[in-house]
Amino acid sequence: MHIRAFRRHDLVPLTALTIDTFRPFYEDSFRPLVGEVVFAHQHGDWRGDYRRLVAGLHAPEQHAHVAVAEAGDGCAGYVAWSVDPGRRSGSITLLAVSAQHRRLHLGTALCEHAFAAMRAQGAAVVEIGTGGDPFHAPARALYEALGCTRLPTAVYYREL
Repeated sequence: MHIRAFRRHDLVPLTALTIDTFRPFYEDSFRPLVGEVVFAHQHGDWRGDYRRLVAGLHAPEQHAHVAVAEAGDGCAGYVAWSVDPGRRSGSITLLAVSAQHRRLHLGTALCEHAFAAMRAQGAAVVEIGTGGDPFHAPARALYEALGCTRLPTAVYYREL
């Protein structure tokens, strides 16, 4: 496994990986939980949302970066982060690992890579967010294993 900086030709495979990674959350978890009206309003175009988001993740002039993990069969995962130099803080924007490369500590390696890059850019702290639902349990376990402190939050939706 090799972790390297984002290249423009990574955009299509990273977008596909992101959609594949988060499809179970949106379609199998979030949609049934909140119902069709809320789902349509909040995330009805979640695939399009990710296409737009992933396209803008790597913007070094805005202190936003992407690192890609390559395996023999192509893109195994990636991490996106940004740094606010004035506040000396960083944020993991997105982390995705392909299904066949999960449970191999790739998420850990990608996060550690991003942490090192953030430190080099002057960050003293990092923020990582994820969901509190069962789908996101592996992400919570990873972030806690990396020494992150979980803050309890609650988000509510209701059809009007």
